[in-house]
Amino acid sequence: MSNPILIDPLAFARDGGQFDKELAIADLDERVHEVLASTAGAVKLSLSGFSDRLRRPSLRYALTANVELSCQRCLGVMPFEVESEGVITLFVNESKLDDAVAQDEELDAIMAEDEFDVLALIEDEIIMGLPLSAKHDDCGSEHLERAKADKPNPFAVLATLKKSGS
Repeated sequence: MSNPILIDPLAFARDGGQFDKELAIADLDERVHEVLASTAGAVKLSLSGFSDRLRRPSLRYALTANVELSCQRCLGVMPFEVESEGVITLFVNESKLDDAVAQDEELDAIMAEDEFDVLALIEDEIIMGLPLSAKHDDCGSEHLERAKADKPNPFAVLATLKKSGS
């Protein structure tokens, strides 16, 4: 389990906090490692606090992660870049949160807790940014030939039966 990176989200937003960090993929939680081909790579995060146009405390994040996936065609390692950015609006009153979300369906809002785990945000964004089925645009003949060589031809058995029956 990875060590959380905790901030006070309301104070961070109010003070206009800025947070820039680079982490190794290997330092992330096992739930991220499960969906990757390896723990190689890194993630860069930028997090800033501000008040939006309605004076609501908010967090703006941007992250870029270079990860390795398994290609579903050739089973080879496939480099992939996850890019994600967004704004999280913080609320201290649940009914105000519900009203705001009802008025703006695209609003990404949460109830402000005493502590916000920045590392959990990073891990969630990486997982959500991955393709459902990772595939190279062109696996190349080398990978495909190796995959074909590993599988016996299912009709080869029929051919031997036919020859022995003649």
